[in-house]
Amino acid sequence: MAPLAAECAAEPWELGYVSYDFLADGRIVMVVQEGPRHHLAVVDRAGAVTPVKLPYTSIKPYLAVGGASVALVGSSPEVAPQVALVHLGDDPRVEVLARAEHPGLYGLAVSTPMELRIPVEGSREVVALVYPPTGAAPDWCAPVIVRAHPGPTASSLVRLDWQAQFFTSRGFAVVDVDYTGSTGYGRAFRQALYGRWGIDDVVDCRTVAEYLLTEGRAVPGAVFIRGASAGGYTALHAVAQDGPFTAATAVSAIVDPERWAETVPRFQRAHATRLHGGAGRVRAENIRRPVLMIHGTADDVATADDVRELAGELQDRGVPHELMLLDGVGHYVATSAHAARALEAELAHYRSAMAAMASG
Repeated sequence: MAPLAAECAAEPWELGYVSYDFLADGRIVMVVQEGPRHHLAVVDRAGAVTPVKLPYTSIKPYLAVGGASVALVGSSPEVAPQVALVHLGDDPRVEVLARAEHPGLYGLAVSTPMELRIPVEGSREVVALVYPPTGAAPDWCAPVIVRAHPGPTASSLVRLDWQAQFFTSRGFAVVDVDYTGSTGYGRAFRQALYGRWGIDDVVDCRTVAEYLLTEGRAVPGAVFIRGASAGGYTALHAVAQDGPFTAATAVSAIVDPERWAETVPRFQRAHATRLHGGAGRVRAENIRRPVLMIHGTADDVATADDVRELAGELQDRGVPHELMLLDGVGHYVATSAHAARALEAELAHYRSAMAAMASG
């Protein structure tokens, strides 16, 4: 109906979303993703697409239409997710119904990302969202945390991320990488990771880190990689080879893709199976840098047994590592009661690695 060079649905392994709905007059309102940004659009009966101007750069695909209005969850680099009702008309109006952030956070200085497009091997290009340290000068140079998003075919989004702000407010730069396989760049880009997981995603994250070092933005010896779930798998493989990373943090990490394909919810198993054939299981004998693994004991998506086994192998080989097991926590540490504890442990991990580098 309305061909667009954009994604008009969420990642295909996600369920329960509503990416579009019908207005009372028969037009379609939908969420459109272009790279790391979302916008709202209306499609008329002739297929003409009209963007709706909103103060949001990220929109969760939970649309709900009532007459000529649509409810959504939107956010931006300065605004935490909020529920809003968008009254569609000649001059669309946004009515905020609920806000998520604590009132004490209103007006707090935050780091806003700049978007970079960085060429990588094989004539590919990836987008990176770079959050400078909070209040940094234009010529900043800082320790850098490269983040590999989960999925692995999810994406980085331009929105207020308090986890990133935790580190930028402490002098770090945070870099989100939309590596090969990310959603928001078309089906071919997303499916390019099939059979290459743990290879191309690692190359892309490494290339972004090397670019920041070359540009004088990253402090040599203070470049880290972290990821959760599938991103943890990428982070572990990134320190299983030579490269710019001083240490890694893996939260709720997938260690063995074949075992994960058996434990993942059934509707995701086809997706998990298609990712096979890449770097394979993370092996302790290949890891060359200190790693912090944070995992919930009740994780039934990526079982804690895998990280326990990996930690035991690292112990036997004398590889610097730490395993933090969170009792009763499932796959989503960031939304658990232990989220603050996990962040403090991650911060301590990076500071320890920097201190070790400084002391030789």
